[in-house]
Amino acid sequence: MKRCFWVDEKSDIYKKYHDEEWGVPKYDDKELFELLILEGFQAGLAWITVLKKREAFREAFDNFDVQKVAEYNQDKIDSLMQNAGIIRSRNKILAAINNAKIFMDIQQEFGSFSRYIWSFTENKVIKNKTDKIPVKTDLSDKISKDLKKRGMKYVGSVIVYSYLQAIGVINDHETTCFRY
Repeated sequence: MKRCFWVDEKSDIYKKYHDEEWGVPKYDDKELFELLILEGFQAGLAWITVLKKREAFREAFDNFDVQKVAEYNQDKIDSLMQNAGIIRSRNKILAAINNAKIFMDIQQEFGSFSRYIWSFTENKVIKNKTDKIPVKTDLSDKISKDLKKRGMKYVGSVIVYSYLQAIGVINDHETTCFRY
């Protein structure tokens, strides 16, 4: 089975993520929130680092319950900073809490975050037609700019592009990949 070039064939977690999740359209706000937060934590690191810590993140962040994350206080922040199972970056933790609040504002405004994020492509999946995968596009620039304007952190265009790939708004599987 031929997979995208970035998949480490020796890593079961990477293969599973690629084969079952990456590029599959997601519409559930809970999943969309989880991946948005994880993409922020991934900034500057390899995605495999986040994947290996994903279960610890789920436990530490109350299974990515957006309401709970938005209400985290200093005690919870201190607890997260002591949790060796996650990426312990104070700025990224604070950004996750901040972004949870804005995520809920977007839900209120659009009825769901899914409706908001998919509106940028008129609910269509953008399918890559070449094996040259960009790190950002005009679309990710536009969404990044809008999210930043709303006050989100760790949502630069490169992070947003990676997020759009993860949630299936953009299908960047290589043309030779079995998932294409």
